[in-house]
Amino acid sequence: MSPFTLFDLNLRMTALMLDTQAVIALRLLAIGGILPARRGENQRMLAEKAPAWNEAWSAATSAMLAGQRPDQVLAASMAPLGRKVRANRKRLSK
Repeated sequence: MSPFTLFDLNLRMTALMLDTQAVIALRLLAIGGILPARRGENQRMLAEKAPAWNEAWSAATSAMLAGQRPDQVLAASMAPLGRKVRANRKRLSK
């Protein structure tokens, strides 16, 4: 694994963490009544967790079974979570 690969993985992990914190903050502000919340947002917040984790688990398992390196397995597992979190951040920040 090259240093650039490790740096790229760290950048993606940092982006995922920052987007996750933004989603949490936006949802807490909506629950507190500071921001407007869409109807059913609390149920959506809970209902989307298991499918997102299952997709990440499946992607990681497929990468492991394909014999990929650990950094590739981690990147594969983060990809579906990153897509979901980015979509939530964009939707909630409108």
